[in-house]
Amino acid sequence: MCLLLPSPSFADCPKEYTCSKTLTMFGQDENKEPDHFDYVNPAAPKGGKIKFAASGTFDSLNPFILKGIPAAGISSIYDSLMTSSGDDIFTRYGLLADGVKMAKDKRSIIFVLNKKAKWHDGKPILAEDVVFTFNTLTKKGNPFFASYYRDVEKVEALSLGEVKFTFKTAENRELPFIVSEMAILPKHYWEGKDFEAVNLDVPLGSGAYKVGKVDAGRSISYDRVKDYWGAELAPNIGQNNFDIMQHDYYRDDTVMVEGLKAGGYDVRQENIARVWATSYDIPAVKDGRLKKVEIPHQMSTGMQAFVPNLRREKFQDIKVREALELAFDFEWENKTMFYNSYARTRSYFSNSIYEAKGLPQGAELAILNKFKDKLAPEVFTTEYNPPKTDGSGNNRDNLKKAQELLKQAGWEIKEGKLQNAKGEVFTIEFLLESPTFERVVEPYTANLKRLGIQANTRTIDPVQYQKRIEQFDFDVIVKSFGAGQIPGNELMDMLSSKSADTQGSGNDGGLKNEVVDALIEMVVKAQSKQDLLASVMALDRVLQNGHYVIPHWNITKFRLIYWDKFGMPERAPKYSVGIGTWWSKEVDKPEAAASDATSAVQK
Repeated sequence: MCLLLPSPSFADCPKEYTCSKTLTMFGQDENKEPDHFDYVNPAAPKGGKIKFAASGTFDSLNPFILKGIPAAGISSIYDSLMTSSGDDIFTRYGLLADGVKMAKDKRSIIFVLNKKAKWHDGKPILAEDVVFTFNTLTKKGNPFFASYYRDVEKVEALSLGEVKFTFKTAENRELPFIVSEMAILPKHYWEGKDFEAVNLDVPLGSGAYKVGKVDAGRSISYDRVKDYWGAELAPNIGQNNFDIMQHDYYRDDTVMVEGLKAGGYDVRQENIARVWATSYDIPAVKDGRLKKVEIPHQMSTGMQAFVPNLRREKFQDIKVREALELAFDFEWENKTMFYNSYARTRSYFSNSIYEAKGLPQGAELAILNKFKDKLAPEVFTTEYNPPKTDGSGNNRDNLKKAQELLKQAGWEIKEGKLQNAKGEVFTIEFLLESPTFERVVEPYTANLKRLGIQANTRTIDPVQYQKRIEQFDFDVIVKSFGAGQIPGNELMDMLSSKSADTQGSGNDGGLKNEVVDALIEMVVKAQSKQDLLASVMALDRVLQNGHYVIPHWNITKFRLIYWDKFGMPERAPKYSVGIGTWWSKEVDKPEAAASDATSAVQK
């Protein structure tokens, strides 16, 4: 349920509505629109250029459809109705919407559009654009949208500048939030065009940037819109400071790292521990021209894991999945490959208050008790933790346990191969889209082979990879589950039974569990922070004990390496890297230099 803080500026607010400039969840007090966000430098100068790197290729400038590989950064050309702060996850601030009117019965919300809002071609942004966007995304867009907005009954233009969303239920407390974050598309541009076609036609947007140069599959740049209509809005002050943002594509991570060191681009968020530890011992880092820093954050790190395809019979037995989990020696890999830089992930909501720990109690236990006859006793009696080893590389004890579990599931070694009663050999192919993970999978497959499993790895190009995932044509993949800072409707796409059979959904693993479905509904309908916390923890605990994935690892710091070309505010936001608040030192002004990048990171 979303509550809106009253605003005296809405003199004509209907009595059945509560009107406000901001949208908040669970009714926080005294949440007023600021002049600017606290983590920006409002005097940051505009100008200069920043270059990023991307891996692989792209063939589309439409990020809203299932087909094609969209270009990096393309979403930056669109504004949404409202936006969030990098410090406050429970509030949304106006962009295209100048304010909101929320029905007191929570069954509808009206967005009042900003009269200054316009497309890059100068035409005004109207309520009919919002209606067109919703209908197009849910009917022709990625299947995610139909799932995400499933509880929206209808969208209608009340006037040129007011659009109303009517909801099927008052219980989905996140609905006003998620519709407010919808990127809005121009009706007049898309009418007569094939929205589902894959091409590189430059789309029309409304945001702080527009598409600049496009080198098909190799590079794309975005130019700052000099007369951007929303430049003076509070959420935009001190942000969008570069004249040009460019994304250059590289074949793989190894080439990208060398490209950074050679000055080919400016900044990289390093996700490979070995590279972070060994690849930047170069003169540019030692003399300070290339900055190597770690920035703590408060973001949920979610779940990265090996994900087996549960649609395949061999993975449907929980004993088999537990055996696969026992065969993965994280401690050895962390020591040998990752320089002990990671913590083992044990939760789908790691590094957040929603992580299920200890034993269930209080409100969470009350929820789980409703499903007691459908849950394993371990859900109530044993805290889940992934299997551990001593890190020596000798995983014998866990492999013995795994072998016994496989035997109980009907799999035994015959002639050196793990087989079932039908004589079928247990095989696993790990499908990858980047060579980066090959060295991680190799020791894991070695352990699996000791169990008699015929395991191998196949790395294919991103286009082929995407097609095989869409067609559920894989055994095991590497996937990250990012449930966001406030878990909600996205869980339907990621984990529900309905999404398991939908091509292009986020439920790649094909998870189908009626208790999980019921708990997701409880998460979505939570009416308070306490209800939300209890229902998410219950969901996490059921997922943990289902052994649906083989968890990887996480880190609660951004590892950033960048050339010393940028100024940065005094502190970074809690929930993002904050690169959007940086500026170019080439155009720095004395009054804008709140601090340089080095002092910002130290603080």
